[in-house]
Amino acid sequence: MSSLIPSTIPDQKKIGMVSLGCPKALVDSERILTKLRADGYAMSPDYAGADVVLVNTCGFLDSAKEESLAAIGEAIAENGRVIVTGCMGNEADVIRAKFPAVLAVTGAHQYEAVVEAVHEAAPPTQGPFIDLVPQTDVKLTPRHYSYLKISEGCNHACAFCIIPSLRGKLASRRIDAVLREAEKLVAAGTRELLVISQDTSAYGVDVRHEERQWKGRPVRTHMTDLARELGNLRCPDGTPPWVRLHYVYPYPHVDAVIPLMAEGLVTPYLDIPFQHASPSVLRAMKRPANEAKVLERIAAWRAICPDIAIRSSFVVGFPGETEADFEYLLQWLEEAQLDRVGAFRFEPVEGAAANNLPDPVPEAVKEDRYARIMEVTERISTAKLAAKVGRTIPVIIDEVGEPDEDGDIGATGRSQADAPEIDGAVYLREVPAALAPGDVVQALIEDSDAHDLYGVIAGN
Repeated sequence: MSSLIPSTIPDQKKIGMVSLGCPKALVDSERILTKLRADGYAMSPDYAGADVVLVNTCGFLDSAKEESLAAIGEAIAENGRVIVTGCMGNEADVIRAKFPAVLAVTGAHQYEAVVEAVHEAAPPTQGPFIDLVPQTDVKLTPRHYSYLKISEGCNHACAFCIIPSLRGKLASRRIDAVLREAEKLVAAGTRELLVISQDTSAYGVDVRHEERQWKGRPVRTHMTDLARELGNLRCPDGTPPWVRLHYVYPYPHVDAVIPLMAEGLVTPYLDIPFQHASPSVLRAMKRPANEAKVLERIAAWRAICPDIAIRSSFVVGFPGETEADFEYLLQWLEEAQLDRVGAFRFEPVEGAAANNLPDPVPEAVKEDRYARIMEVTERISTAKLAAKVGRTIPVIIDEVGEPDEDGDIGATGRSQADAPEIDGAVYLREVPAALAPGDVVQALIEDSDAHDLYGVIAGN
C-alpha cells in the first residue's frame, strides 16, 4: 500500500515598492500591488526580503527625474532585481542607458504591463485558491483616509506641463465604478475621501457627462453629481465621511459645489491650481479659465460658505514674468486671502513648450521673488489661523502619541482646512487614551502659528 507524500506550499514571492510623485501615482501603486497580491504575491517592507522591487517614478520636473533615477540606482544597489514604471517610463532609453540591469520599464498607469513583467521576473508560486485569507485592496495610506482617482490624463496644453504626453488626454472613470469604490473604502474604515485627478472640474467632459445607474437612479458623470453622492455615503458609525476636492479648475460649474459644502455634504475645501494671477503670464502659460473674475467668485463662495478653505500653488519666475507681473500677483494674493499657498520657482521640463519662450528670469530674481511671495503668504496664513483661536472645530486624528513622564498623551490631527501631507496640522494635548487615528473630535483651539493650530478636545 503506497503512502501519500505530503506536499508543501511554496513560500510566497515578495514584492518591494518605491512610490514617488503625486497622490495620483500613489493610487497607481496601490492598484498594482492589489493586483499582485491577488496573484499570490506578498509585500516586502525592505529591499533585502524582496524577490523584485518596483520603482514607480515621477517625470514631471527635472528634479523629480533626478530623484527617480536616484531611487532606481538605490534599488539596484540594494536588491538588483528592479522593474521601473510610472511617468518617467516614457524615457526608457535614458533609464536603460544609466541602469542597463533594470528588468523592465513601463509607462504611467500601464498596470497589465507591470504585472506581466513581475510574473516574468518572479513567477508567482501561490494564488487566490491557495491563500485562504480573503483578498483586499492594498492601501499605501493610513486606514482612515484614501485617495479616490476619478480620471486619467488632461485636455489642457499648459506651456510648463508635459502631463498630457505622459498620461494622455482626459479619460474619466465610470461614475458608478467610482462610487462603488468609494462605498467600499468607507465601509472598510475610510473617514476621509480625497478626490484626485489632473482636472477634477473636467470630470465627465470626455463622455459628455453620461448617466449611469446608481442605487436605482441615474447619476451624471459630473463633478457636482459625484460630490453630492459621495457626501451621501455613511461610515459604519452613521457619520458622513469627509469629502475633499483636489485639482479643481475654477470653471463656472464649480459654483454649484459650494452649496453642498454649506450643507455639510462636502468638506469646505478647494484645491485650485491658479499658478499665477497676472493676465499676461497666464496667457503665456496657456492656462484655462484665465479670464475668470476669480476674486469676485471667491467672495461669492465665502458668502455662501464662510468656512471654505482655498489652497493653491503659484509659479514664480516663469519666462517673461516682469516685476510688474510679480507685483500684480502679490497684490492679488493680498485681496484673495487664500488659506493655504505653496510656491515654486519655475523649472524647465524637457518637452515643455515653456522652454522655448523668450526672456528667461535669472535664478537670483527667482529666489528673490520666491522669498517675497512666501513672506506674504505666511503673513496671511498667520492671521487666518490666529482668527481660529477660541473656536471649536472638527479635527480628524492622524496620530496618537505615547504618554510623557506625567502620563499625558498628545495627538496630531487636521482640521477641514488641512489636507494630509501638504497643509498644516492641529496638535492636541491631554487626549484620552482611547483616542485612535480616524476619530473625528471637536477641538477647542487655544493657540496658533504660521502653519498649525494647537488645542484640546472640547469638554475634555
